[in-house]
Amino acid sequence: MAPLDTHALVRTWQVLPSRGYTTAWAELAAGRLRARGRAVGLEPAPYWLAYELETGAHYVTRRLSVTVETHRTTARLELRRDDDGRWTANGAPRPDLDGALDCDLGLCPLTNTMPVLRHGLHQRPDAAARTFLMAWVRVPDLVVSADRQTYTPLWAGQTGSRIRYESGDFRSDVVFDADGVVVDYPQLATAVPVPGP
Repeated sequence: MAPLDTHALVRTWQVLPSRGYTTAWAELAAGRLRARGRAVGLEPAPYWLAYELETGAHYVTRRLSVTVETHRTTARLELRRDDDGRWTANGAPRPDLDGALDCDLGLCPLTNTMPVLRHGLHQRPDAAARTFLMAWVRVPDLVVSADRQTYTPLWAGQTGSRIRYESGDFRSDVVFDADGVVVDYPQLATAVPVPGP
């Protein structure tokens, strides 16, 4: 049974680049996030994906496990960050990721939540832009690379916020809900409304 201070949530998004869908089941408690998710995509070829994500304190990534299966192959990734900030991918050291606090799983809006919650960006429209080094995981081939991403708060209210996301030449003004979870990510994903009881 989850602790009483745990906030559980479920979100499903339509993912535009893959022509698919992804669902996340997550628990937020005491500055930590645990989640598992499933996705199905049609581009660049049909695939399904499953992941488990665990953070330590302040929403800092500890572990991301991902499996992707296509008609011909199965790929697996075990991405870990230790208490000294060192990363490994399938057991191999990744010094290029030193300094990163977060993973960012491609086509997975949930992984935009960690830096937003850590710095309260969804509650501070006057906050300065912040640039983060991320351990970015490309989907569906699970190639891991270091990626610098900038988050700029644009506005915030009681029901949500808008934060500009930039990486390289890509830019999108992303809408987050009051929990700090993506609702609308132009060019990438849109949350699917949950039917009422």
